[in-house]
Parts: sequence; structure tokens; C-alpha cells
Amino acid sequence: MNVHQVIRRPLVTEKSNIGREEQNLVTFAVDPRANKPEIKNAVESLFEVEVLEVRTMRMPRKTRRLGAHMGRKPEWKKAIVRLAEGQTIEFFEGV
Repeated sequence: MNVHQVIRRPLVTEKSNIGREEQNLVTFAVDPRANKPEIKNAVESLFEVEVLEVRTMRMPRKTRRLGAHMGRKPEWKKAIVRLAEGQTIEFFEGV
């Protein structure tokens, strides 16, 4: 899998900002088929940082209503990446 296919988008939420400031954690939405070594290699090669740890979780499928019709949002995978001390990803600075 290509490194650009592994990482889909960064997740910028209040909780992820607290983790970034206090524990040097960065959160991404990743491809559901990606495993931890692939995520680690993708982050290290794209952002040129050292990754210490990767934690992943599958986010459940949710139902949504649009008028009388019920639909479902797809399930997705979240990765929380711990960076080495003193390293940051410039994309998240100033967010």
C-alpha cells in the first residue's frame, strides 16, 4: 500500500489538540486495512519524524436520518501516533 493511501487525513479535535500539546500525540484517520507498521512507516516517511508508538481503533458505523430515509456512515479507522521527544509535525502547529 502506498504511504499516501495509508494516511487519509489528520483529525483536529479538542481531544486530539490536548494530546498533541501534553503528550506529543498526533491523530490521523487511516485506511481500515492498514496495520501499525504500515502506519508508522507512512508517518515517518511523509513527515520525517521518529514514531515511538502507534495505537489504532476502529470507529463504528453510525446511522443517519435524512428525512424519512435511514442511511449509514461507513466505519473508519483512527490512529494515534506518539512522536519522539522534541519532534512535531508542522501541519498541526498553529491549529
